[in-house]
Amino acid sequence: MSICKRVQQWATFARTWHIYDCTWQNPFDSAKIISKHLMGMNKPIYHPMNDCGDHVVAINTKEIALPGDEWIKRVYFHHTGYPGGASWTLAWELHEKDPTMVMKKAVYRSMKGNLQRRYTMQRLHLYADDKVPEDILANVSHQIKPLRQVPQRLDHIDKEIVDNFPKIMDYPEDYIIR
Repeated sequence: MSICKRVQQWATFARTWHIYDCTWQNPFDSAKIISKHLMGMNKPIYHPMNDCGDHVVAINTKEIALPGDEWIKRVYFHHTGYPGGASWTLAWELHEKDPTMVMKKAVYRSMKGNLQRRYTMQRLHLYADDKVPEDILANVSHQIKPLRQVPQRLDHIDKEIVDNFPKIMDYPEDYIIR
């Protein structure tokens, strides 16, 4: 076997690290992409009983965006195991308690319920902001493209760029904007 083929084979079987920015992303659409990388469905050697998935580091989970009024209508169920121990938590309440939990539950639910699901979730690293430990960030070699482009806020654009932007017309100085 040639050296090129060995390197290609090693790269196929190796666990690579991906980073995904959750800013303004729908967690349920993002979970489909993240779970494919966690289970290894993006590799040519994928088999449902083969554990060949990669690590995924999801950052900025505090900035996720649920569509419509999902924040007040989506409910998460939990049971303690004791009689009367059922509780339902709204999405915004769960997100306030732990900003990573909505994303974690979305990824967990998007995987098929088999015996490897819990072990596969151990390769998911969630962070509420962009402060990732250096030892984890040193492993990251790929980036997963976000589904939705994040627009730049006008208050974050330099004043010089805004002033030099081409204008269709200039209002007269005595014009009153209502």
